[in-house]
Amino acid sequence: MLPSHARLALLSTLMLALLSACAPAPVRNPMARWVPSPNFDQRRPVLIVIHFTDEHSAEQALQTLRTANSGGPVSSHYLVGNDGRIYQLVADDQRAWHAGAGHWGTITDVNSASIGIELDNDGHSPFTRPQIDSLLRLLADLTDRLRIPRTQIIGHEDLAPGRKDDPGPHFPWQQLADAGFGLWPRGVLADPPPGFDPWMALGLIGYPLDDRAATVHSFHHHFRGMEGNELDAQDLRVLYALSRQLGAGGD
Repeated sequence: MLPSHARLALLSTLMLALLSACAPAPVRNPMARWVPSPNFDQRRPVLIVIHFTDEHSAEQALQTLRTANSGGPVSSHYLVGNDGRIYQLVADDQRAWHAGAGHWGTITDVNSASIGIELDNDGHSPFTRPQIDSLLRLLADLTDRLRIPRTQIIGHEDLAPGRKDDPGPHFPWQQLADAGFGLWPRGVLADPPPGFDPWMALGLIGYPLDDRAATVHSFHHHFRGMEGNELDAQDLRVLYALSRQLGAGGD
């Protein structure tokens, strides 16, 4: 009979072999010879997209996000209940189906480049303090752990103006900005110089310009907390400030 330490070593070896056999093999192209390199890492998201569920409860939203709705299967990486409870539905390194058609700057496949966060909200009610507190903790974790720039946090309607309206005009974007998340105008808002192009500034921020009225509507929800689809003088001041923060110059 083997000594006890030898039996333990043999058992450990067998367990490792079993776990290795159960682990998924890397995807290999049968056309090519497999010559593995250690110089790689996981695909990393570079954007966080915030949604509201437009459902009556977190339980109902969880059911929808794990099955399908009238438009087909949907999901998100996280759901934050109005009581502050955080649920994770999809691993951070996997592609959740939350963004759909749309783009943000040069990102055209938003699902592949983003983390989706759903907030338990019907689209008409204020977001709760426990919910926003939990969201801020979650954003701190995701941006630190996944190295997502803290300015790269947007709403669903920002990337899909006219098609989506979440998280809507009630969402506290300034509160997020005060905590260090998202893009927000800083300091005193000055009038832009002659020749300032607000559409170029909107494009610089990341907004699609296919439907300009819809884009202004989404911009108003995010940066003004109001309705409307026409630019006014305050919009130009906000856009000028944002463009300067993004390095567009214009002084």
